[in-house]
Amino acid sequence: MSRKARLGLSTAPLALVASTGLCLAQDAAATTHPLLSGSFTPEKVVWIAAIGGAVAFAVTAAVTLIRNMRANSGTLSSATQTSARLVARLDRLESLIASDDQRIVMWQPGEDEPFVAGMLDESSGVPRSPARLLAFGSWLEARAAAALDQAVDRLRQHGESFRMTLPTRSGGMVEICGRLAASAPVLRLRDLTGERRSQAVMAERNGAMTRELQTLRALLDGISSPAWLRDEEGALVWVNAAYARAVETDSGAAAIEARVEFLDAKGRGQIERGRDESGQARARLPAVAAGARRIFDITQISVETGSGGLAIDVSELENVRQELGRTIDFHARTLDQLATAVAIFGADRRLQFYNAAFRALWDLDASFLESNPTDAALLDALRAARKLPEQADYRGWRNKLLETYTSLDAREFWWHLPDGRTLRVIANPHPQGGVTYIYENVTERLELESRYNSLIRVQGETLDNLSEAVAVFGSDGRLRLWNPAFETMWDLADERLGDSPHITRVVDMEMLEEDEAATWRQLVTAVTSLADNREPVSDRLERESGEAIDYATVPLPDGGTLVTFVNVTDSVNVERALLDKNEALEQADQLKNAFIQHVSYELRSPLTNIIGFAQLLSDPKFGPLTDKQGEYVDYILSSSSALLAIINDILDLATIDAGIMELDISSVDVARTVQAAVEGLKDRLADSGIALKLTIADDVGVIQADERRLRQVLFNLISNALRFSDVGGTIDVACLRTASAIEFHVRDHGCGIPEDMLDQVFARFVGRDAGQRRRGAGLGLSIVKSFVELHGGTVSIESEEGVGTYVVCRFPFAPDALQHAAE
Repeated sequence: MSRKARLGLSTAPLALVASTGLCLAQDAAATTHPLLSGSFTPEKVVWIAAIGGAVAFAVTAAVTLIRNMRANSGTLSSATQTSARLVARLDRLESLIASDDQRIVMWQPGEDEPFVAGMLDESSGVPRSPARLLAFGSWLEARAAAALDQAVDRLRQHGESFRMTLPTRSGGMVEICGRLAASAPVLRLRDLTGERRSQAVMAERNGAMTRELQTLRALLDGISSPAWLRDEEGALVWVNAAYARAVETDSGAAAIEARVEFLDAKGRGQIERGRDESGQARARLPAVAAGARRIFDITQISVETGSGGLAIDVSELENVRQELGRTIDFHARTLDQLATAVAIFGADRRLQFYNAAFRALWDLDASFLESNPTDAALLDALRAARKLPEQADYRGWRNKLLETYTSLDAREFWWHLPDGRTLRVIANPHPQGGVTYIYENVTERLELESRYNSLIRVQGETLDNLSEAVAVFGSDGRLRLWNPAFETMWDLADERLGDSPHITRVVDMEMLEEDEAATWRQLVTAVTSLADNREPVSDRLERESGEAIDYATVPLPDGGTLVTFVNVTDSVNVERALLDKNEALEQADQLKNAFIQHVSYELRSPLTNIIGFAQLLSDPKFGPLTDKQGEYVDYILSSSSALLAIINDILDLATIDAGIMELDISSVDVARTVQAAVEGLKDRLADSGIALKLTIADDVGVIQADERRLRQVLFNLISNALRFSDVGGTIDVACLRTASAIEFHVRDHGCGIPEDMLDQVFARFVGRDAGQRRRGAGLGLSIVKSFVELHGGTVSIESEEGVGTYVVCRFPFAPDALQHAAE
């Protein structure tokens, strides 16, 4: 507000009074003449009195005004002089403020806009414009501007003083002070340059360091580990509360005053000796803390001005580490006994542990494994040895495998190795880093699963296609498995069996006949029995329809029961027919044997007469015969002898079949018996032009046997060989002694026996038509087999068409018992 305005305000009352007096005087002069012109009435008297009063008041007011004007004239002159002096002083103060390189902001009460004075250099970053000056965010960082706004608000509202040093956006440093001056909030801004700036920076740093030191000491004082600080002389200057508790003093100050050391001299010396070039020293030392012996990890940092130390109690950690070490050793020994390969890689991807199964699985050099190779190097070594699955993009496959180190969950891989093995690889990442690999050889398991699945399929197909009805009941008596034949036999629908009914429900499903119900009750008992030793049950069910069903139960190892039903109606009918036929055949055989014995006996007597009379006719003593008659007599004798041999063979076989054949066992000279058998065939050998090559071992000795039957066996063997040998051929006969028997070998080089007839050569009356000379009754080899087996021996035959036949008979040295019948 200007000085003229302030003077105008002081003279306003005087002007108001003067103007009022003049108005009253003019009103009185205007009303005097009418009043004097007429007679005095009461109303006129009142008006005259009122006018007189007004004139008196106006005169008094005028006198007073004149006096006041005189008095105010002196006051106005004095006020004018005072105002001039104040304006000059204000101008000097503004110049002084401007010369001090600062800006003042004052908020006058009742005024909207603040008073701003002073100026700062533009390099400070403080704007010249008062509007921009009060917009702190335009020249201060957001955080500093917000702090300044809050401080100014507290100053204006609560009168709270403040002082702060803030950096401007242009890189300057401004000191801002806020306080109350004459009840008006005043804000002063000063640019800090040169030494003042350095002092402000140092003060700020000192404050920050002080705060950091206080925070650090508070932190150290709050931890449970003893901490201490020493000066350059090594004396304690500060310890925390944990230090005081450890050395059992009332406070840290007491510990410093008493110079109580946490570590003994030996421990402190060890730390000093272990200090490195940077002044750091670490050691694990025992110490007594609060009366107990503990283990501490000591860390001490030494600088030029002193040192500081921290002792962390690792007693529990040491115990846990030792326990962990023992656990790891135990786990290592346990893993080493596993058949599954295990390998553990650390966070650095190097091999830390492997068991014996891992080493055996990959067959790697022990020195290579002991060098702790990386996971990638191990994979490369296995690939070089062609022990990894073949991969078109090996690098991509390996990188995908190594992604397990950065995975959160375990991963599973299937490796099909070139050698045919299949591995199930489980990669399990550690929470602290690293991976554990488990290599499970599942080759046999997969093969077994494949076989099992194939077996199940085969079993299912087999059961489904069986004509027998099969049902399996579990240990709880519920139906677990059945085949279509079971449904068909008992007329059960598949949907009624699909919910695995109990065997009692199966029984109740249908209306069973009385015999069938009894059978099923027996099966219920067998299936639901709780006996320790369950016995199989088997029987035959005869249905009213004429069907015959054989059923049986088989206890299973898992507590279940297998029940089988076989419809044997046809078999029973065939069996019955066969039994009837067998009885008829036995009766026919008995009739045949009786007939053969009777006929053979009846033929033998007249045949003996024929032979006797033919011999008489051939004897010259009874008269000469013509050549033709002699030839006829010879034919009669040869035919009669052949017929007698056949009859004798038939009688021998009949005797054997009747079980009344007895051997005359005695000591038999084997060589002499063989010679006797060969001697009886010399004439036939000579007539047929066949040579016989006889070989008898020197040690053949004697055996216990029936000499006549033994000679008969050899005679039949040689006769059979003679019959099937070609003219001019050779028959090889050998006799030798083995460790347990006497063997007779007869080999011919004739036509041989067809392969389809080898199984029938020892049957009776079975012969092969190989020409007139080779035709026989088919009893020779049957007789041989019967007599050899009566002695407890064996006969074997080998033959090839066009090559010949080879027969071997083995007689034991002495039969264990007399054999009465050939089997």
